Amino acid sequence: MKFDKIPRKLEIGLLVLAAALVWIYARTAPPGFALDDSWIHQVYGRNLAQTGQWAFLPDVPSAASTSPLFTVLLSFGYVVNFPYALWTQLLGIVALWVNGVLAVRIMARLVPGRPALAALTGAAMVLAWHLIWAAASGMETMMFTMFTSLLLFLALRESGFQLGKAPLKVDHSRQALLQRAVSFGACAGLAVLARPEGAVLTALIALFILVLRPQRSWTDFLFWSMIALATFSMVLMPYLMLNWQLTGGLLPDTAAAKQAQLAFRIEGMTLLERIWMMLWPLLAGAQFLLVPGVFYYLWTIIPRLRVDRYVAWALLPLTFTAVQIVLYAARLPSPIQHARYVIPALPSIIICGILGTVWLVERGRRQFATRVLTRTLMISAALGFFVFGLWVGPNEFRKDVSAINEEMVASAHWIDQNIPRDQLLATHDIGAIGFFTPRPLVDVAGLISPEVVPFIDDGERLWAYLQQRGVQYLMALPDQVPGDDITDKRLCPIYSTGGATAQSIGYPNMTVYKLVWDRVCTPAAPGSG
Repeated sequence: MKFDKIPRKLEIGLLVLAAALVWIYARTAPPGFALDDSWIHQVYGRNLAQTGQWAFLPDVPSAASTSPLFTVLLSFGYVVNFPYALWTQLLGIVALWVNGVLAVRIMARLVPGRPALAALTGAAMVLAWHLIWAAASGMETMMFTMFTSLLLFLALRESGFQLGKAPLKVDHSRQALLQRAVSFGACAGLAVLARPEGAVLTALIALFILVLRPQRSWTDFLFWSMIALATFSMVLMPYLMLNWQLTGGLLPDTAAAKQAQLAFRIEGMTLLERIWMMLWPLLAGAQFLLVPGVFYYLWTIIPRLRVDRYVAWALLPLTFTAVQIVLYAARLPSPIQHARYVIPALPSIIICGILGTVWLVERGRRQFATRVLTRTLMISAALGFFVFGLWVGPNEFRKDVSAINEEMVASAHWIDQNIPRDQLLATHDIGAIGFFTPRPLVDVAGLISPEVVPFIDDGERLWAYLQQRGVQYLMALPDQVPGDDITDKRLCPIYSTGGATAQSIGYPNMTVYKLVWDRVCTPAAPGSG
């Protein structure tokens, strides 16, 4: 199998598999999305299509979208009046499929001449339940994962690297260098537009290229680098200018807001504890059985660096995985929704884990005990991808969608029917409300109300701000109430969802409160229960 080409039948097979799996997840769950943030993306996409504004609230421009590329792609569906849920799932299917195809090509480079192994790696990638969940979730996660795999593929293509063989001959003519530099720069820019942390992988690959210099001469290296940087800047510049205009910085408002929300974990846990907190839910699947293979992969590759520094290219995927997990643990330690923030690190674990496991099997076949152990590990991992992909994953997705529907979406519908839109509402979860009952909002999470970020953890200052703004209602879970005190006399509960999914796993239900600044709650408030 050639590095840049794979059989058309394999591509079609992976596409059919990706489409079938996302369809199974969507059919298993009720209509909807797995996160309230998914509805935020829908609101931005709909407003962009209908008003041409980059805004969550019409006529109030804001920078709460973490993925401008995903927002733009979603807006296309609204422009052509395509069903938004189906359009979003189609985007997820394409991203899942392309990621599987890229896994085949990356494995074909790492171990050339083993097409069956490359094909099985592509199938495992598509079957990984975290990635199917991401593709069906309504979030940008799978699209960003696709771009990270694409950048890794382009880096290996630029290097000509083959594991265990002499490097492939790479065309260093000016035209070829120009084409590859433009491709890399454009993909790097799109990766950053998919998620800001795309800049981390771009910088990491740039560092590898600087140290290993696959262009072979400084002249070619400088030519490639300048063209790639210029293309990257052109792709990214409009978004950076928009952020600067809206926020006074280069990043969306979500960066500062999320860091403020998670400051308590940074202060209360060691870095190692936070790394484990991020890693554990990511390994909850068949990929856990590949961990010995990952370690054996490193054990095999690292000693080769002493005789050939170009073997460092084989460490690039896992280096990105480690850097991403450590950075999130250091700055945004949030393992929620199956560690969705670090799901893009999973493909590298799968690729290197599969290859390391195969090497373990090949090394252990000379002795009976090790042959049985390693083959059992490999077979268990293979079966695990099917079990988790076809059974565990759909159940998790169903619970996630049901919880969002029963808590956020149900509350949004109740608010739409019972609270006039001219009465100011505050909430931590703005997505479903913004989609189903657009109205002025105060976002106590700081995404579209960045002015609350400096005092987001100061309950009394937040209460004072809400009173000063004239907020009349609050929708919140118990830990989202200012000061985390649901017995506060300013809270007069008027509606609670009673969602069965949250109750079944021991979580509280969403509540809508009338804010009584005189601290006198009327028991007969409308719509209670």
